[in-house]
Amino acid sequence: MIVIRAAESRRTTTPNGTMTTLATPTQGGTSTLAVWRVDALPGVTGPLHTFDAEQVWTCVGGAASWTVGDGEHADKVDVAPGDTLVLPAGAPRQMVISPDGFQAVVAAPAGTVVYNPDPAKEDGCELAPKGDERLTPPWVR
Repeated sequence: MIVIRAAESRRTTTPNGTMTTLATPTQGGTSTLAVWRVDALPGVTGPLHTFDAEQVWTCVGGAASWTVGDGEHADKVDVAPGDTLVLPAGAPRQMVISPDGFQAVVAAPAGTVVYNPDPAKEDGCELAPKGDERLTPPWVR
């Protein structure tokens, strides 16, 4: 059994909030799974992005409105505490955070890759992929 203490968790701050790595292969505790906490700032809109793997998001506080998919085929859903959202691999997604903020615990395969679904548009902070770049965010390594 492995215990990762709160003081040992990795934290990555972006303009939209903080990602706290709870367990990954590089941090210890797992061999193939990444688990992290998202603490999104109130009222922000996250960048449009896509991951190459399925993710499971469980809202533990606040609320967010999600758009998942492309154009007229996109699904829109609101999530609140206790709701779990399963995001398919390859689906563009964007979230708008409520004025109360948003907190979630997320699980995905370790090493999952994020990319911009429209390389002509750059949307995001310095950590976001640029153009057709694909990268693994620090919180899932």
